[in-house]
Amino acid sequence: MKLIATFGLLTVAAALSACSMFSVLEGDRIDYKSATKGPTLEVPPDLTQLSRDTRYVVAGGAVSANSYQVGQAVTTLPTAATALGDVRIERAGSQRWLVVNRPADQLWGPVRDFWQESGFLLAMDQPNLGIMETDWAENRAKIPTDFIRNTLGKLLDSAYSTSERDKFRTRLERSPSGATEIFISHRGMVEVYSNTQKDQTVWQPRPNDVELEAEFLRRLMVRLGAPQAQAQAAAAAPVDRPGSRVAAINNQPVVVIDEGFDRAWRRVGLALDRTGFTVEDRDRSQGTYFVRYVPPNPDKKEPGWLGKLFSRAEAAEQPLKFRISLKSEGATTTVSVFNANGAPETSQNAQRIVQVIADDLK
Repeated sequence: MKLIATFGLLTVAAALSACSMFSVLEGDRIDYKSATKGPTLEVPPDLTQLSRDTRYVVAGGAVSANSYQVGQAVTTLPTAATALGDVRIERAGSQRWLVVNRPADQLWGPVRDFWQESGFLLAMDQPNLGIMETDWAENRAKIPTDFIRNTLGKLLDSAYSTSERDKFRTRLERSPSGATEIFISHRGMVEVYSNTQKDQTVWQPRPNDVELEAEFLRRLMVRLGAPQAQAQAAAAAPVDRPGSRVAAINNQPVVVIDEGFDRAWRRVGLALDRTGFTVEDRDRSQGTYFVRYVPPNPDKKEPGWLGKLFSRAEAAEQPLKFRISLKSEGATTTVSVFNANGAPETSQNAQRIVQVIADDLK
């Protein structure tokens, strides 16, 4: 009798697992679920975000997303863009973003629903800043579908986990024409062993996945009304690769981008989102992003569990404030780093920031 009951239980579990596997395949191997075990702030990336309480605080009080775009010239559709109804996708290098001919306040709700329907919880939801950000989540489709998981996966699903976590930031900006630009940036963490005994792990950053960004842009296009087949073709179309390089002007490190101001402004903004800068404010008319940056400390060592138990928590390193400035001459834009007072920066921090931006623009 027990054998029959056990066999029945395994049969039901296998059926449930099969259904789950087919749904994952139909979902193009993306099946996100908010993570119960996620990265902690004890292992920050090179460019570290502040706590949630202050991370999106804008100096001088709250502002609206459209205030960033005051005085912006109406952008023309580049030859590389593909329009689908009132939604089009623009590309530059590895970066993509959407332009939707609707007001931002009409898009905020559908975009929020899109992320929640995709299996994410929102850790940040700030319509006044035009920014929403998901919590850390894991792609359950990456879990191997061996015989045991196929048989008992639905019953013991919490016992299976991946060593990767993802989060996505979505930024909406208005244009004077009434259209809205939507940027999606990915950040990833991976859990690795921190010692040779392999009994302790830490979370560390992993490279941004541009294919995931493109896939969620495609899905968002469908969510906003574009036909699925056409959205797939638009997101997969070949991209142009305008050149960018690190240079020095008067001993100051800079990034030189072979593009005019409009597209360089968007690309640098997306690079800042991807690489984890805290953007306090932006002034497009002056070509300036106001950011916070926590420089890496190579001498800092993580204490062991015994040290953490008996030692006092160290005060978090204070972030430094910088201005990322864009200046254009014709089809070339120069990106420079200035300190909080507006003086040119030639320090190692400026060199690191310039290199991080340049690497993301490739």
